[in-house]
Amino acid sequence: MVSAAVADTFASLKAGLDARAAGRIVESGGKPVSSGFAELDRALAGGFIRGSIATLEGGTGSGRTAILAAALASATRCGLAAAIHDGTLYPPDLERAGVVLDRLLLVCANSPLASARCADIVLRSRAFSLVTLPAVHVRGTVWSRLGALAKKSDALLLTLGQASTELGYFASTRVRCAIDRIFWTEGSGIWRELAGYEVCAQVFKHRRSAPGAVARLRIA
Repeated sequence: MVSAAVADTFASLKAGLDARAAGRIVESGGKPVSSGFAELDRALAGGFIRGSIATLEGGTGSGRTAILAAALASATRCGLAAAIHDGTLYPPDLERAGVVLDRLLLVCANSPLASARCADIVLRSRAFSLVTLPAVHVRGTVWSRLGALAKKSDALLLTLGQASTELGYFASTRVRCAIDRIFWTEGSGIWRELAGYEVCAQVFKHRRSAPGAVARLRIA
């Protein structure tokens, strides 16, 4: 007859093997997912909440894509990430931002429903610590399911773009981005070139801390 201690040991080993077979390393959750910027991580009380949905909001040219690229760079230094996009992400630009392309799964989806379905499949694989996709307009039940899958896989689902009412409700963290300053090279007239810009990132929703923190990020 198998003792209770032996049975518990076998149960623990089986759980570990099952998790590895599902494509993930067994480790304790809870550690935040870095944004790639130390100042923004401080504003986020350590980083984005693992196992949840977060948004990077703002208009075109607000700096949100630069933050997304930095988050992907941080995630791919020691693990895998996936980016679902509508054709707007350019791999060479991501590589210049520090993303390890060999550790990034790029999935192109041409409709909101296709993006949501891709996110569903990628999250269920449990292989990625960070999954990004456009802030597509889908029903609240879809965001509810994706949030549950993110929690189950201990991953961050990071969306990019203007959030709908449904997405805003299910997101645990929301960050609004805007260009604050533009920096030019020395010189004048046509000889001046863009040297970088400063993004103002305001945390206006956070499940684990009071909202209102602001980070100013210098983008080269």
